[in-house]
Amino acid sequence: MNSKITSSLLFKTTFILLIVGCTSVSFAKKGMWMPPNLGLKESDLKKMGLKIPASKLYNDNQTGINQAVVIFDKGCTGEVISSNGLILTNHHCGYSAVQKISSATKDYFANGFWAKNQQEEIPCPGLSVTFVRKMVNVTDLILYEIYPAMKNEERDSIVDARIRGLEKGYRFATHLDAQIKSFFNGNEYWVTVSETYTDVRLVGFPQNGIGSFGGDTDNWMWPRHTGDFSLFRVYANGANKPATYAKNNRAYKTNNFLTINAKGIKEGDFTMVYGFPGTTQSYISSYQLAQIQNIIDPIRIQARTLRLEAMTKNMSADRAVFLKYTAKRASIANGWKKWQGELKGLQQNHVLDKKREQETRFMTWLNLHLMDSSVSGKASEILQSMDAICNAANSSIKTEEYIKEAVLSIELIQQGQLLEKIRKAVNTLKGHALKDTLASLKASYLAFEKDFDPATDAAVFNALMPLYFKNCNGKIATEFTNQYQQYRADFGRWSTGIYARSLLSNKTEFLAYLDSDKPALETIINDPALKLYNAISEYRTKKINPILNTYNQSMRYWNRLYTYNTLLMGDRTDFAPDANFTQRLTYGVVKGIDPESEAGYSFQTFLDEAILKDNPNVEEFKVPEKLKALQAKKDFGKWGENKRMPIAFIASNHTSGGNSGSPVLNAYGELIGTNFDRVWEGTMSDLYYDANICRNITLDVRYTLFIIEKMGNASWLFKEMKIKK
Repeated sequence: MNSKITSSLLFKTTFILLIVGCTSVSFAKKGMWMPPNLGLKESDLKKMGLKIPASKLYNDNQTGINQAVVIFDKGCTGEVISSNGLILTNHHCGYSAVQKISSATKDYFANGFWAKNQQEEIPCPGLSVTFVRKMVNVTDLILYEIYPAMKNEERDSIVDARIRGLEKGYRFATHLDAQIKSFFNGNEYWVTVSETYTDVRLVGFPQNGIGSFGGDTDNWMWPRHTGDFSLFRVYANGANKPATYAKNNRAYKTNNFLTINAKGIKEGDFTMVYGFPGTTQSYISSYQLAQIQNIIDPIRIQARTLRLEAMTKNMSADRAVFLKYTAKRASIANGWKKWQGELKGLQQNHVLDKKREQETRFMTWLNLHLMDSSVSGKASEILQSMDAICNAANSSIKTEEYIKEAVLSIELIQQGQLLEKIRKAVNTLKGHALKDTLASLKASYLAFEKDFDPATDAAVFNALMPLYFKNCNGKIATEFTNQYQQYRADFGRWSTGIYARSLLSNKTEFLAYLDSDKPALETIINDPALKLYNAISEYRTKKINPILNTYNQSMRYWNRLYTYNTLLMGDRTDFAPDANFTQRLTYGVVKGIDPESEAGYSFQTFLDEAILKDNPNVEEFKVPEKLKALQAKKDFGKWGENKRMPIAFIASNHTSGGNSGSPVLNAYGELIGTNFDRVWEGTMSDLYYDANICRNITLDVRYTLFIIEKMGNASWLFKEMKIKK
């Protein structure tokens, strides 16, 4: 064989191994795989430990496990665990829905909720569950006669038209919803055919002392002792089809539900996570990674630290404020802590250096293959162009992050958009049209006001506005400067003045205004919240958006070419597309972790460890008295192990946001737990996965069953489940 060819093949093989992992087994632990393609991964799956055919994991004939894995509330995953539409998901996934039906007299966060029968299950307005019925690769239909280096404008017009037409065709043919998304940065396209049910009712919800035990302190951490689960039920009409809530709707009927295996797990066991991971950026360039590491994550952490401190102080002082802000605070804190772990992981693992080394190898490979007909003609310009584009946009990216995290996270300013809608209505509409529009906007205001406390938001204003002024000097909207000077350059005076004057923080005045026969236009125009909202919106529109739009369009073009050429370097089936909230399966093994020392962390946690963390003086570490009594008596029912009650375990599955609530399955496709988090050291896995430190955290299904029976007194639910013990 020609030595030059041999050298090229050797380099190509070496590069591929460095990109995807050194062995087939280690590679199998990373990546979020498309369910219809699992047949191509069957060999790897079997080597890792799978005991059933890959066709059981996904098929189009309505008998695969894929039919039991659902989108829960548009941002989480859930799983069907009975023939009567019983859905298991995370406690934190149900948090927002439960907040809407909670009150001071029905405090489900403090006391939990457990229906004694189906008649007691509580409707959850706005909550939905979506079943994926089919996924089809439509790349050939979308990219027919489209060449890789085609400019965005020409390409987009063709692709968008084809997507619209094909989605319409699938909807007509199936009588279901159909959505086409791009994969591999626009180099592949799949259609997802789905069915959404909107009559969803609360069945079981552990109190915070179980469901959110450890709170923000333990979030993203291991060891973990959180019973992070909740139960809901899907209801349907007489034909078992989606229907709006009606008292006579029936529980959704299905033969596709998961068998629960309560036999327990051990280190080294094969596991799978099935769900809807939200976003990963595995193919990101070093230039964009540097933006995340040096600009975006630090700003988000800085702003949310101040925001959380302000909110927490008021929440601790007033239970009513706590109930208004608990779900919002949890959402804010979730990202805040995740980004800290992500930043730490990127820095400690020198991921930027690894990305740069990868790009050097890419260019070496490219130089050896530029004459190949499949390689894009502009491939040699990719990295140089990315570098220049990112540098040109960095200043605007910084300003935009401060606007989003400091200015628009102040609810008074953010809700200026509601005032702007009212202004337009009052200015342009009359008679019934105006009345109807204002009635609709009134409903929007009341939904917002229910969970709004002006004093708490003013504290957030006082914490964040100085941050914006300090870090965006020279890039501050004029109205902000004018109001600041109007109040003698004193942030405290400023907040006191605008919260006293704005209709948003004066419910009685606002409702009277909306109900009046002739609402005065001047009242809305002069509202300080509207002025601030419009000022920041105009500034973004004129100063920031043009730069970022150009940046995003340019990077989309070069990222597409970069990914296209990367895929040429190996077997395409060895590359998993980035997460985009479509159904995926990932697999790994139960495995402990040793992030910083020789004293490794065990793969399993237990209830007796949670009891040791009990602190009645700290809200997030208050263990319910009944739970402590059960531990003292070791009354674990059928669910304990060696006189201990398991709570959670970790494994090497590659997960992301959106995987919250995902079923964790054993080698036979049986439910052994519910995914709810990742370890802090490995949150960088959205950008760079390392099997040595990246772990998903799973609630052991035995703890779920224990809480249902012993804390919820809801063992009636076991009759509809299929449980192996």
